[in-house]
Amino acid sequence: MFPFLALLDSENVDEELLAAVTRVAPVIASRSTPKSTTSYLFVEDTSTDANQIITHLDNGADKAIVPLSLAKSLLGTVPAHRLLLLLDAANVSAVSDSVRNAVSGVLLKTSASGGITLAMDLIQSVSRFFVGAAIHVLSPELPSSSIIRKLATIGASIVIPFSQLTLGSASKNTISVADAFLAPIVSDRSDGLFPTVVSSDPQSGRTLGLVYSSRDSVAESIRTGKGVYQSRKHGLWRKGETSGATQDVVRIRLDCDNDALEFSVVQHGAGFCHLNRASCFGDLDGLAALERTLTSRLADAPEGSYTRRLFNDEELLKAKIMEEADELCRAKTKEEVAFEAADLIYFALARCTAAGVSVKDIERSLDKKAMKISRRPGNAKPQWTSKSGSPKAESSKAETRRISSTASSKAHLDQNAPIKMRTINLSAVSPEERAKLLKRPVLRSDEMIAKVKPIVDNVRAHGDSALRELTAKFDKAQLDTPLLLPPFYPLAPEAQQLDPAVRDAIDVAYDNVYKFHAAQTDGAPLIVETMPGVTCTRFSRPIARVGLYVPGGTAVLPSTALMLGVPAQVAGCQQIVIATPPRADGSISPEVLYVAHKVGAHAILRAGGAQAVAALAYGTETVPKVDKIFGPGNQWVTAAKMLVQNDTDALVSIDMPAGPSEVLVIADETCNPAFVAADLLSQAEHGIDSQVVLVACSLPEAVLVKVEEEVDTQARALARVGIVRESVAKSLIVKTQGPEAALEFSNDYAPEHLILHLRGAAGWVNRVQNAGSVFVGPYSPESCGDYASGTNHTLPTNGYARQFSGVNTQSFQKHITSQEVTVDGLQVLGPIVVTLADCEGLQAHANAVRIRLGM
Repeated sequence: MFPFLALLDSENVDEELLAAVTRVAPVIASRSTPKSTTSYLFVEDTSTDANQIITHLDNGADKAIVPLSLAKSLLGTVPAHRLLLLLDAANVSAVSDSVRNAVSGVLLKTSASGGITLAMDLIQSVSRFFVGAAIHVLSPELPSSSIIRKLATIGASIVIPFSQLTLGSASKNTISVADAFLAPIVSDRSDGLFPTVVSSDPQSGRTLGLVYSSRDSVAESIRTGKGVYQSRKHGLWRKGETSGATQDVVRIRLDCDNDALEFSVVQHGAGFCHLNRASCFGDLDGLAALERTLTSRLADAPEGSYTRRLFNDEELLKAKIMEEADELCRAKTKEEVAFEAADLIYFALARCTAAGVSVKDIERSLDKKAMKISRRPGNAKPQWTSKSGSPKAESSKAETRRISSTASSKAHLDQNAPIKMRTINLSAVSPEERAKLLKRPVLRSDEMIAKVKPIVDNVRAHGDSALRELTAKFDKAQLDTPLLLPPFYPLAPEAQQLDPAVRDAIDVAYDNVYKFHAAQTDGAPLIVETMPGVTCTRFSRPIARVGLYVPGGTAVLPSTALMLGVPAQVAGCQQIVIATPPRADGSISPEVLYVAHKVGAHAILRAGGAQAVAALAYGTETVPKVDKIFGPGNQWVTAAKMLVQNDTDALVSIDMPAGPSEVLVIADETCNPAFVAADLLSQAEHGIDSQVVLVACSLPEAVLVKVEEEVDTQARALARVGIVRESVAKSLIVKTQGPEAALEFSNDYAPEHLILHLRGAAGWVNRVQNAGSVFVGPYSPESCGDYASGTNHTLPTNGYARQFSGVNTQSFQKHITSQEVTVDGLQVLGPIVVTLADCEGLQAHANAVRIRLGM
């Protein structure tokens, strides 16, 4: 948050004052915004054409400040983070939830009679209504430093006209830019100095060093635009005054706690560090280092060297860029993509360096593109579209010829190529190669957790308001309240849309799932007398409050609602909350509503993604906090579940880690190739990262060929053939000798779903050690377990079947133990306990027995 914003209230502003202000504050202007670090467009005329506002935003204005009537016309077109609402005391109450959620803040105009001091209650009220939004206040009254500090304490900042700003000393009509900027800053140091991070603006904010600033040094930097700091020994330190390593200040910012500063600078000379290095924290790396190297080589590369040829021969450089771009497009693995992208960036930056274009220039261009609200269609130019004779078509033909021996790679490029799996003979691979076959794609959980944390923190801090905002952003649904309460069926309007055939199918599936999960409940408590007079007991209790995540939105997944809701109902959970993304109109699919009715759900949270997980974990004004969260989801959901379960403030657990869907099929010569192919494809269609493995158990080559033909034929008939084509190309056929070797490989792989197409399949189940769920024999397709046989389809993936079970009734229960020791029992057991407690040096433990036995 900025301590203040500056309003351009005259066309004749002193250039020195304007330059100083842009170093520390956004500039608000009613016409074209001046060149500055941050600029806002100020629109008071309600008749202004919305397209004119969009044009200003396209041309670089960071935000537009508009009246309420204009804001309504811009909803859905201009992103919330680019809009601020212009309000006064008279129209604050007219703001609807939909408008509030579609802007990032407010500029509140106070009256001349009231001033800021009398308007403080109104400002606080507006701040509470616009939770988490930026609040700016424009008043005719000249603000003092104390007013700016007071506003900062409630998360608001002042708007000061340029006519009230000065670079000199404050007067009765003006406040100095430095005083306004430094008003909220505090120091926890005895010398009153402020820790200051210095970063390089041309090098993407790379940290150069840590220094200290004083009010005087900051004021001089604001005024002169040069790096001036405070030496703890020698007073004002004008950087580079003697060494020549001066700095031009681009921007000065306060941190979120108003007790530290960041100077973003352009560093000249040998560098920031006194050791004549660019940074006190080591040398440059990444793009900054590459840019430095290329700039140096442009100046002094020897004639005849490869680098000099690149700079001098435009055709050579053009050819290398096109070559590397083509290779990047063909790369398949993560490592290949990174390698080829690095090559392309090298030659692209060489082209930029030769043209005098810096990385900072590229970043400015990217920033400008990111500011665009008006979008082009985004079609490729004709010479790059797939037409016969085009560069792309010709290169594809060459690539097809080059890799015609690799079917899976060819399939990726050629839509007419067979859809085939890779084949591995297990007896011919080394132990290291076998270990690689068992591995799944690397899950970057730490990266995803970092991405979801801001979402989780937002919901935790702002509750329902954040849920409504995020649901509008991600699901395009405007909600009055995120929570639906019973009855869900048949009274809910959406419930009337339920197809009777689907309802009947859900009823049968519900009965089967309920019957199987009811049989899993613990009966009477387990009671064991471990020795005379010592009785140990274990008994179960339901987890009181559970959250069930059901993926949805455009998809309809009543099966997941059943698989989670039924065991929760059987276990006797006191509160069942289903979370599922709403449709665009805010409604929930009738199928999920019907299941919620069947399982006795107490509420439906109309939200998805990390925001739904956060609401379940911490609770909001309307959403009850739960004790355990269940259910599958994408990587955002999975990362959010992992994040909240490790937060001791949340006190919530989760069912299991999740990953892409998996199936491993073991087939011998008795298999039906069409059945095997169908089982493989039933998981391959989930996503391009689905893990599909066929273990060919002494399978004759003719039968294996038939399976491959069936995979290709059936895949082409599927609506999701594009997804299947990619997932199958990454899938495996593993040849083994005999069912023992096949099951050994399967147990090492630990699949989510294991399907046995074996002679006497039931007899091999006792050899299964690691699997989520097993499907026995030719007439047990995995789809039955997914929907209606009775078993649960929420299963461990990614090899976690070694440690985890699938969701079951006991997943919704906890087990408590008790013990009862009689006087006689303690006489025998007590001395043993005392001996062990003394051995561990825990005197109080031993004393608890001694005092009872008089020892």
